[in-house]
Amino acid sequence: MKKVRVGSGAGYAGDRIEPAIDLMQYGKLDYIIFECLAERTISIAQKKKQENPKLGYNDLQEYRFDRILEAWRENPVRVITNMGAANPKSAAEKCREMAAKKGIIGLNIAYVTGDDVTDRLEEYRDCVAIETGRPLSEIHGEILSANGYIGVDGIVKALNAGADIVITGRVADPSLTLGPLVYEFGWSMDDYTHLGRGTLAGHLLECAGQVTGGYYADPGCKDVPRLWDLGFPIAEVDEDGICVISKLETAGGMVTEDTVKEQIIYEIQDPENYYTPDVIADFSKVCVEQIGKDQVRITGIDGKAPNGYYKTSVGYHDCYIGEGQISYGGSNALKRAQLVRKVLEHRFAMKEMELEEVRFDYIGMNSLYRDEISREIADFSGYPVEVRLRVAARTQDWETAELIGNEVEALYTNGPCGGGGAEKRIRDIVSIASILIPVEQFEIRVALV
Repeated sequence: MKKVRVGSGAGYAGDRIEPAIDLMQYGKLDYIIFECLAERTISIAQKKKQENPKLGYNDLQEYRFDRILEAWRENPVRVITNMGAANPKSAAEKCREMAAKKGIIGLNIAYVTGDDVTDRLEEYRDCVAIETGRPLSEIHGEILSANGYIGVDGIVKALNAGADIVITGRVADPSLTLGPLVYEFGWSMDDYTHLGRGTLAGHLLECAGQVTGGYYADPGCKDVPRLWDLGFPIAEVDEDGICVISKLETAGGMVTEDTVKEQIIYEIQDPENYYTPDVIADFSKVCVEQIGKDQVRITGIDGKAPNGYYKTSVGYHDCYIGEGQISYGGSNALKRAQLVRKVLEHRFAMKEMELEEVRFDYIGMNSLYRDEISREIADFSGYPVEVRLRVAARTQDWETAELIGNEVEALYTNGPCGGGGAEKRIRDIVSIASILIPVEQFEIRVALV
């Protein structure tokens, strides 16, 4: 029975590159995927593209492809990635330029477009945002982007055209793996059982090191060997869609029933109805079986017809967050930090600052569990000898946000005593509203460079 080996090269925009190169060199792969987009990532990329039309792809693309192309020269594994973000065309052209400088010839690079509907957003202003239940038109911030989560269509077309590297924009995470499986096995797009099984394989690979123990590790409770040398996963999938997850024998981490089960339920609200652009996958009867050291087989997955819509992420400028931090040490540290909170609250009122929300955290005391639970823990452990106060506030203008950090920094000479390590910063916050747009309103295009 034919089998396809797909490796995971990245689980988020800033992931490590070394485990991916190891897989390309030693994993006997047919494909490797690099999943590098989150909901807000592409909106931030759109802002960069507006500033420079040649940018808008993943910040680490050139760093990654410098290593990927060298590995590809020795082991020509087909690469599929959404590192194109807001500008797949420029990403593909940059990849071609880098390959040429390395003297690599005969490399076919394809890019997929059609997910970006920003220029047609006026047509969808009456659509209801999933997060708020209100029309998109009620968003007050500047809208930056609108990108639909498209499926495997463009990837399959690119592979049929002979692409060695496929660079996409906003493709749904599991579709990066499902695409080559559809291409290799010739699965029909109404064969929902096989599409559901392939989607599960993609879901297990999309977060890279999470399934090999990265997000599983908890010292003393769930120990993971050589976490510093964590290997990324491999999915070996047969033509019936049965998947075995493994890793390189020489890499750190582990693949067990538990690491796989944790990843299966990751970000899954309804195991019976996991919506993707290609299929509604059903993970409710999944069976996870350890078949060897660091080898787990997954069966029992099904699927049904997709709902005919692409979830579309609309990125918009929400607010600015001004932040300041300062540390207090020694006896009475907590009471001094609490006095600082009172001082800052008075200062903000005196300046009549228009703040939508203000948050004070005593880091080491209540920043993780908030006040009630934190107090109970403190009753057992006693008071700390060091506290770092963090204040953050949401506001609609940069100038007000800047005042937050300035007021914290002024505590150096204006008391209380013993403060140090003050820091301040301002963040331009991009938020996401999600709407549903009919599939037929997207035109997926593929081009070779």
